[in-house]
Amino acid sequence: MTRLNIVVGITGGIAAYKAVGVVRALVLAGHDVHVVPTEGALRFVGRPTLEAISRNPVHTELYEGVAEVRHVAIGQAADLIVIAPATANSIAKLAAGLADDLLGNTVLASLAPVVIAPAMHTEMWQHPATQANIATLRSRGVTIVGPAVGQLTGADSGPGRMEEPDEIVRAALRRAATGHEPIAASAVPGDLADRHVVVTAGGTREPLDPVRFLGNRSSGKQGIAIAEAARARGARVTLIAANLEVAEPEGCDIRSVSTALELQQAVTDAARGADVVVMAAAVADYRPANVSEAKIKKDQSDDGLTLELVRNPDILAGLGHAPHDGTVLVGFAAETEADDERLLALGRAKREAKGADLLVVNRVGWNEGFASDENHVVVIGPDGSVVTRAHGTKLSVAHDILDVVVSVTTTAARAATTTKESDPA
Repeated sequence: MTRLNIVVGITGGIAAYKAVGVVRALVLAGHDVHVVPTEGALRFVGRPTLEAISRNPVHTELYEGVAEVRHVAIGQAADLIVIAPATANSIAKLAAGLADDLLGNTVLASLAPVVIAPAMHTEMWQHPATQANIATLRSRGVTIVGPAVGQLTGADSGPGRMEEPDEIVRAALRRAATGHEPIAASAVPGDLADRHVVVTAGGTREPLDPVRFLGNRSSGKQGIAIAEAARARGARVTLIAANLEVAEPEGCDIRSVSTALELQQAVTDAARGADVVVMAAAVADYRPANVSEAKIKKDQSDDGLTLELVRNPDILAGLGHAPHDGTVLVGFAAETEADDERLLALGRAKREAKGADLLVVNRVGWNEGFASDENHVVVIGPDGSVVTRAHGTKLSVAHDILDVVVSVTTTAARAATTTKESDPA
């Protein structure tokens, strides 16, 4: 294992106490950890604790260590920078490139990968300013871990809770393993700006009679997270919402549907000219051949009820096999297969059969996938390879999926430009 020089920045939020777990886990993993807290962070966690856990001196003053040029030396020497928790204020300062403290200088003076774990109240996290700042940081290559959904300070509960230390450490070390990526000078906030992204979310319902239907357990959480993430990254978002069990996101063009046939018509209309189509809704494969106009009564003399089902159209395959040049088509495959290799084989076969550019495979079951606040997915690319694996809150997974989408669109645009430039005509 390579020993890394890791800077852990801690900002002034109540979740600062959890940063001790991040530092401890990195030290126990064999890395050299230097903690750079803000003055606000030291109101929550004492310097002696941080020095004892990190096994290194803790510095906060910008104007100390001038002879060794400490305000830039720490960042220059870093292999990885992790900021946990990252408050709304610290995120805004990072996005603006402010350097009025040692942590800000450290980040600006470094070419190392940066990983931040946001932590704040739900309203602060969802504020357009914070979402714009997060989009800016993502466009510069910063990895965002979380936030999770859960209990916050006081009686509040919702998105904004800092991810658990183990998850932050896993994400940070995974990011470090990709190597140092200098900040691109051409990076601009909103890597999906001026793009039209269509997302389907929820689960379709096929009526049996006026009171009953055939449905599934999808809540729509992952699709909504993708819509929110795309909007935060500057996209114009059309959300095809099928029987959502959670609140609709703001700032999206929402088109409500119920059945598979309704969803097919809505997404076909919306997909015309779209840059990205993400089929995250759980669509019923079958519907009743006949729908009763009145409630089906239970016959006391009858032992059961026989239903005739007919197959619904394969919406993803219909989009995938139709010409869709210029549109990145992302499909979802929810599978109960327990074996990882067989799960991937199912995903590869489904991506090819559907004609999707990318296929997101996630394992579902009685206690995972549907209706939960977290997800674990594998994204399969056009050549059948695993492009990325993502695990965490559904919002963080959504951004990981969109990172791949942006990469695919950027690569395609560059290829098109190269082809045009090389065309002798």
